[in-house]
Amino acid sequence: MADNRFLPISKADMDERGIEELDFIYVCGDAYVDHPSFGHAIICRVLESHGYTVGIIPQPDWKSTDDISRLGKPRLAFLVSAGNIDSMVNHYTVNKKRRSEDMYSPGGKSGMRPDRATIVYCNLIRQAFPGSQIIIGGIEASLRRFAHYDYWDNKVRRSILFDSKADCLSYGMGEKTMTELAKALDSGIPASETDIDGCCYIRKDTAFLGEFEEIPSFEEVSQDNKKYAIATKIQYDNQDSVSAKTLVQKHGDRYLVVNPPMTPLNEKELDEVYELDYAFDFHPIYKPFGGVPAINEVKFSITHNRGCFGECNFCALTFHQGRSVRSRSVNSVVKEAKRMTELPDFKGYIHDIGGPTANFSTPSCQKQLSKGTCISRKCLYPNVCKNMEVSHEKYLKMLRSVRGLPKVKKVFIRSGIRYDYLLADKSNAFLKELCAHHVSGQLRVAPEHISDNVLKLMGKPPSLVYDRFTEKFYNESKRMGKEQYAVPYLMSSHPGSTLEDALSLALYTKKHRINPQQVQDFYPTPFTVSTCMYYTGINPLDMKKVYVPKGEEKLMQRALLQYNDPANHALVIKALKKLGREDLIGFDSDCLVRPRLLKNEKNIIAKSNIKQSNQRKDNKNELSDFRRKKSVTKGKRQPEGKSGRTKGKRH
Repeated sequence: MADNRFLPISKADMDERGIEELDFIYVCGDAYVDHPSFGHAIICRVLESHGYTVGIIPQPDWKSTDDISRLGKPRLAFLVSAGNIDSMVNHYTVNKKRRSEDMYSPGGKSGMRPDRATIVYCNLIRQAFPGSQIIIGGIEASLRRFAHYDYWDNKVRRSILFDSKADCLSYGMGEKTMTELAKALDSGIPASETDIDGCCYIRKDTAFLGEFEEIPSFEEVSQDNKKYAIATKIQYDNQDSVSAKTLVQKHGDRYLVVNPPMTPLNEKELDEVYELDYAFDFHPIYKPFGGVPAINEVKFSITHNRGCFGECNFCALTFHQGRSVRSRSVNSVVKEAKRMTELPDFKGYIHDIGGPTANFSTPSCQKQLSKGTCISRKCLYPNVCKNMEVSHEKYLKMLRSVRGLPKVKKVFIRSGIRYDYLLADKSNAFLKELCAHHVSGQLRVAPEHISDNVLKLMGKPPSLVYDRFTEKFYNESKRMGKEQYAVPYLMSSHPGSTLEDALSLALYTKKHRINPQQVQDFYPTPFTVSTCMYYTGINPLDMKKVYVPKGEEKLMQRALLQYNDPANHALVIKALKKLGREDLIGFDSDCLVRPRLLKNEKNIIAKSNIKQSNQRKDNKNELSDFRRKKSVTKGKRQPEGKSGRTKGKRH
């Protein structure tokens, strides 16, 4: 019998519900988890709430068309997504080694989806159901919507819309876009002919368009690094729903048309999305495998916001969720928290109330609502904008309301917080309540680096800002009698980072007794400003040249940051010698590593250790003989094998 808390995944489920033909079938690279932290769950539930029937085919076998055909052909369209993470990032480490686990698959098993899953699934659908309409979306499609540098192929690839042969691409957070698309399809308008915000499509000419901006073509950005950087800058400047233009990029004899982003959901709309009829669990078919590990991170966490005006250059959020922050109402967040407290395995702890950046809950200024976010200016970099409205009032109200619920013992904040935004708040209330109630011993913060040159290219505040924050955090924790630590996330080998910068960061961690476990070697993921720097050696925001560490130096920078790991010692020593810093190789407390021994030196020390060990054994035997003699009683030796006690006096 079907579990009716979930969407249909089989013909039996459809029969159980009396459905002969589904309106939409969602094909996904992730296992089916019906929770609002998973994109497939949100889109399917939103469409369902508008009266459409939706089925889901999670992680289909891609070696034949059997699995992808199991729900038949949908009335309106197939929806295709690689999952919550780009399939190539999901499969490979930054060193391009295959990952052994997949947290979005049953039991954490790897290999449950193909590389470039969006393209593979679309090809399967075309084989099984020629002529069916296909709409692609999710992170993989969204961040590959233009011609883009692909780290794994080490070349520029076409827009994924061309390679997948889909009819339409929905980018960003797609609730509104998909609702509009569903209405258009239902009225008979083909997906390939739609003209809805948040969509990309292909045309043979641009005569039908009104105002638009053409960016360098696929052929140009493939052959000219400067043209690639120019295209990236134009794309970057057109990510706001209020001010963005329609962008056009030629691919051969056809044109990719990218409409402006869809308007972000307002508070009421966000509440409606997060209060839909989710099962808040993985599908029962995964129970024999131990479930889906990814839900463990979110089961007792609450997402309260979207968007981020932090704009780190290595982060893709600007291109997916946008800079204009929106958040749910306090009542909606409290309602979700109450639901959690009724779960049988709830222990009293809510792990997070956060989002892309936990302490953002409103747009950075009211001007954004009517004129859009500023072009060529950032809200927090290089300093906090004078027009920014800094307030933690709404977020504090959420935290206070949730931690006041009867069954809640503690509410933690485990999403990252922007400490520069916190310091800009004239009220000290958030810092006080953060230290008093919301730190689980360790507070995660992301300074990323300490070199101001690197931080500038990352779009992060100067290192002194982080030092100011940690000083205030530790002083406040101490005042409250709490032993709490700020745990920094650090990044190695970001474009602009030299070996000298990496050494400075290593010495900083040593000085402050930081043993960084969470180190991210810069990963050139699709469609970020930093990835453009990595590929072109140009900063697209000012068109200046950027030094890019690659090859062995990239490995050296990572090794320096984790100099305590014996596996890194050879690379650390090589880096220090290259820098002329042999003074940091030795046995003094200031040194990073001990010298590596040559083979003959190792043999000498090994022989010395054997000699010392034998000497210790000899000393031990002499001591045993002495004690044995001392144990002899008056005129009578202690019988062998007896206890240490003797009759008569003890000597």
